[in-house]
Amino acid sequence: MPVGLCIASAGKTVFVAATAFSLSWVHSVERTEWREDWVVSDQALVLTQARVKGSGAGMDPGPGARLDDGWWIWEPALPPQPDMRLAASGATVSAWELCHAKGCLALGAKAGDGIRLWPCEGDAS
Repeated sequence: MPVGLCIASAGKTVFVAATAFSLSWVHSVERTEWREDWVVSDQALVLTQARVKGSGAGMDPGPGARLDDGWWIWEPALPPQPDMRLAASGATVSAWELCHAKGCLALGAKAGDGIRLWPCEGDAS
């Protein structure tokens, strides 16, 4: 079966046939957008690039960041992650937006929503 991304939220699991995705959100204090690009391997999620539209409380650009059209862009030194867990605080102005080649999904729109992302083979196992 093809490797893709499984997303669990609100008691449901969804398979997304994608090997790359971006995750973006608006910072709760600075009201500034943050975006990350991820690759899905058969064993892990790999962060390849991060960008932030400005800097401020808790959102300083990473080492080696370059400014490009108002975005600070860098390649984080984060090891591959077996999964990713997101939790909605209710303090942000929007949900996370997960985008892939076939579209976008809003995740964690309500406070307390817990979300888990992990690589999988077309099922929720």
